[in-house]
Amino acid sequence: EPFWYPFPASKSKEIDLYAIIRAGGKQHKVAPGDVIEIERVKEGSDSVEFTPLLVVDDDGSPRSDKGDLSAARVVGKVLGETKGDKVEVNKFRNKTGYRRHRGHRQRYTTIQIGDIKLDGGAKQTKKKAAAKAPAADATPTTEEGTTDGA
Repeated sequence: EPFWYPFPASKSKEIDLYAIIRAGGKQHKVAPGDVIEIERVKEGSDSVEFTPLLVVDDDGSPRSDKGDLSAARVVGKVLGETKGDKVEVNKFRNKTGYRRHRGHRQRYTTIQIGDIKLDGGAKQTKKKAAAKAPAADATPTTEEGTTDGA
């Protein structure tokens, strides 16, 4: 008989490529196709981009270097907003008439992870390379007749 395990296997284990992202002060392990709930995002667009903290590619090799991850992006599609469970706080002190009641419902944004790009997209890197190239070719010139203080 196979070993019974009470928790279902993660979808991310079936897919080799996954990333760790930070959203709303929490970290989430995501793979393409996953649907996650993060704390409310106030953007009006239908897509959201995250910069990953860690990426494990199809070969199973992790990438956590800031140089590699500076161009990496995790793209998600906003599916909608939901509200979490109501959290109620009751405070009571005996024999004093002190009673407080407060409630809170956290709002969440539901996001479907679409793609994990390791290079951040070819268009962005070409634009950045073109913008940096003229600055690198420029050499400092000195005017005739100036001295260096010697």
